[in-house]
Amino acid sequence: MINKKKSTLDRTLVAIDIAKKYNTVLVQFPNGKKKAFRMANNKKDYLAFKGFLRSLPDIPVIAFEATGNYHRPLAYFLKRNGFAVRLISSVALARTRDALFNTWDKNDPKDAQVILHLMKTGVTQTYRDPILDETNDILELSRTHFQVSLLKTRVQHSIMTHFLPLYFPEMDKYYTQSRAQWFTQLLYRFPCPSAITCYTSDQFQIEAWDVIGRKVNKKGFLKDLYMTAQESIGLDVTEESQAMGVFRLVLKEHRELCEKRDWIQKQAAGFLEDNHDFQRLKTLPGVGPIIALTILAEAGDLRRFSHHRKFLKYCGFDLSTQQSGQFRGQSKISKRGNARLRYAFWLAATVAVRIRGNSFRRKFDRYTKNDPTNSDVKRKAYTAVAAKMARVAYGLIKNDTDYYPYYEASIPGGKIPSMCTIEATMTS
Repeated sequence: MINKKKSTLDRTLVAIDIAKKYNTVLVQFPNGKKKAFRMANNKKDYLAFKGFLRSLPDIPVIAFEATGNYHRPLAYFLKRNGFAVRLISSVALARTRDALFNTWDKNDPKDAQVILHLMKTGVTQTYRDPILDETNDILELSRTHFQVSLLKTRVQHSIMTHFLPLYFPEMDKYYTQSRAQWFTQLLYRFPCPSAITCYTSDQFQIEAWDVIGRKVNKKGFLKDLYMTAQESIGLDVTEESQAMGVFRLVLKEHRELCEKRDWIQKQAAGFLEDNHDFQRLKTLPGVGPIIALTILAEAGDLRRFSHHRKFLKYCGFDLSTQQSGQFRGQSKISKRGNARLRYAFWLAATVAVRIRGNSFRRKFDRYTKNDPTNSDVKRKAYTAVAAKMARVAYGLIKNDTDYYPYYEASIPGGKIPSMCTIEATMTS
């Protein structure tokens, strides 16, 4: 039976190699003829390009490779005007270019030819625009939070590995949590041992009492800190030195980044307060507001995936095996998907396995029961739990159901409840 559905070979194909200032466009018409030109990233050229596409006898198919964020304005412009837009994988583009040309050189016209070749063979992906899908605000909140957290961690490492070893090495023992802002406030007020020992013990307690916040034994803590400063081996600098001025500048930056991160968290919680998917994801063990925000920002609407295996593949949790002849390697996760989604589920898994009363803890225990101290086995167990966390998250959103700690098996007759049901009732 002849398939009368119009294929891509019967339509006009438009391949675009995205760049910062100028885009290379390669057009192939249904009769096989080609046309190449350059288009600048400005409104005049965008409108001229739209007029050219409108003048074609049929609706063209347009494809491009995502290049940083430079593709976003053009893709949004095309989709908003009703054109069919496709996405080309960067990995597929690189591998195909090597196979077709057998050379290491790379340029825009050649990439446009490779994109056109992949379009003709059907190796394209669906492009989803964040603004049209109404996920742009969530995406910006999530990625800005990530960048601020990354900067905060870098500044924090600078404090812990540069300034403290030089001027106050013993202060390291009081650092217990990365979110403890009192530690930065204390260092900002007393950046070196001489800033503490210039007071008597009683005077120092009065000066530092309101700086360190709430403590179980505040008086004992301050007394121990004073004795530590007296016995410090740090470099002998004064509080008024230029070195301490630079140290305080770095501490101020760390404190400001912590405040920005907290502000973004509050904004995200308020913005998604009425989002049912956000609230359902937070019921998962180990999933807090930021991880739930990351999942929604990176995955968009999870209902667009028709099966949980497609979502796992999007995350990079699908298994990949190398096999040739008699050789068969071990199956490992492909890691071809969204790295930030994988990282979010991994973080959630590390927390969930430490919480009693959920199936994730059970799965982790099953993996590690034979060798609980083996770090390699624990790493594989965390990966398995993270993949299960992704499957459960998909199921919650797809089926609009709440999370239950354990699977409730169906009971014939419905009179005697199973042990799993009893355990779920007790732990919920």
